[in-house]
Amino acid sequence: MRKKDYLGCLAILMLAMGFCSCSDDDEEKQEGENPVAYVWSEDGGIEACENILFNADGSENANGTVIGNGNQQFVFKGKQTLKRGTYTMRGWIYIADGAELTIEPGTVIKGDKLTMAALIAERGGKLIAQGTATEPIVFTSAQPKGQRKPGDWGGIILCGKARNNKTEMQIEGGPRTKHGGNDDADNSGVLSYVRIEFAGYPFERDKEINGLTLGSVGSGTKVDHVQVSYSNDDSFEWFGGTVNCRYLVAYHGWDDDFDTDNGFSGNVQFGLAMRNSRIADTSQSNSFESDNCADGSPVSPFTNATFSNITFVGPRADASFSNATDYINGGDFYPNNGSALGKFQSAMHIRRSSRLNCVNSVALDWPVGLILDGEKGNTPQQAAAGTLKLQNIWFANMGVIGSDANKVYDDCLYDAANKAVIDAGQPSYSHTFFLAQPGNKYVDKSSLLLADPVGAGSPFMPQAGSPLLSAASFNGLGNAFTVVAYIGAFAASDNWADGWTNFNPQNTDY
Repeated sequence: MRKKDYLGCLAILMLAMGFCSCSDDDEEKQEGENPVAYVWSEDGGIEACENILFNADGSENANGTVIGNGNQQFVFKGKQTLKRGTYTMRGWIYIADGAELTIEPGTVIKGDKLTMAALIAERGGKLIAQGTATEPIVFTSAQPKGQRKPGDWGGIILCGKARNNKTEMQIEGGPRTKHGGNDDADNSGVLSYVRIEFAGYPFERDKEINGLTLGSVGSGTKVDHVQVSYSNDDSFEWFGGTVNCRYLVAYHGWDDDFDTDNGFSGNVQFGLAMRNSRIADTSQSNSFESDNCADGSPVSPFTNATFSNITFVGPRADASFSNATDYINGGDFYPNNGSALGKFQSAMHIRRSSRLNCVNSVALDWPVGLILDGEKGNTPQQAAAGTLKLQNIWFANMGVIGSDANKVYDDCLYDAANKAVIDAGQPSYSHTFFLAQPGNKYVDKSSLLLADPVGAGSPFMPQAGSPLLSAASFNGLGNAFTVVAYIGAFAASDNWADGWTNFNPQNTDY
């Protein structure tokens, strides 16, 4: 029922109530019917409403189980709490400036494939999704168990008013939303104990929404205990902003695990990234990919975020791995949706004037360990000047320790700007730089004593006696991080991923 028809019926009903009283039977019949008058408007030419729930046919029902009225774009302008339950989300749902959507722990929201469902908190809007370790909030595919694929729906986007180095930006992926401002303490809500699965719908070639996109999100926003699994693009991507994040899991993503751009300057501590050896992007997949901006301009604020206590597990963990297109075919998760497959590249690809920092971390099983890429911008020069810090990082089982350019897999001194080998007999600058930094090591993988405690498919948890457990240093980092003794994401006795994560979402009953 459309809003005008509904209001007309409501007026007739109120008139009738003035002449007669309802019997007990009538009251029972009214239970479960819509008790709320929906208030409609327009926002940028898109239908907008102060209620977000509907019936499957798009009719109004405050007790409905469908998020959005079925239109491709829908603007939510109210303040509402979704009670614990299972819902289907249709279309791009914008949480507008001043609106707040709160989701109770244990709630499951299934993204509709046909409408490329996505949830977008715009500047001034808030998404408050506070789950618990025993009752996480799950955003997943609406496809049946056993048929879920990367890109079944859009993803989650938070946009804020913090700074980026382009002042104001259009968010990546297609929605109308812009982000950026001058309030670095801005608050876009809460994502805590949340899983995001099978997101990244490719509505155009090479234009997918990431699993979780954070556009100019401020430090007043809470982001912790978030797992992104089988995203059809990056698992996590930050465009500017100052938000601090903790306890992140990037699992079997398509492109990059942690992508930082346009002046992101927050702190991220405790993260796990694990790859499926059959899934890599045509652009070359990395665990870290970091730019200051697309053309490499040295504009501020700089991308100078600091990551600490990250464990990166790459595709070489699979003994059968071959970095070739006939092997990297998507396996059982190939979506056949136009997304192009490619090759795996590096644990860390830092380029285009980025000043990304990483400390107290361990990376293993990648074709390349580190690429300090000078094709555009001045990242190698910033590394030489000590502006970016890569310290207390251990590498193991890499194809090569370093390379100096994108899509170059040889560990030799190379001029990325002119695409030419400088000296084939010398190791890459990235290799030399890495081993010269305080606390950095290249070690034998077996010495790390890693195990897989939850059936995730690759070992990542240090066991008693692992040298990782006492290798950390937080000198010079101030009070931005929790000081722990270990490098990598985990202590032997503290698996913070236990309970709320899911490493087999394909076969989970939702």
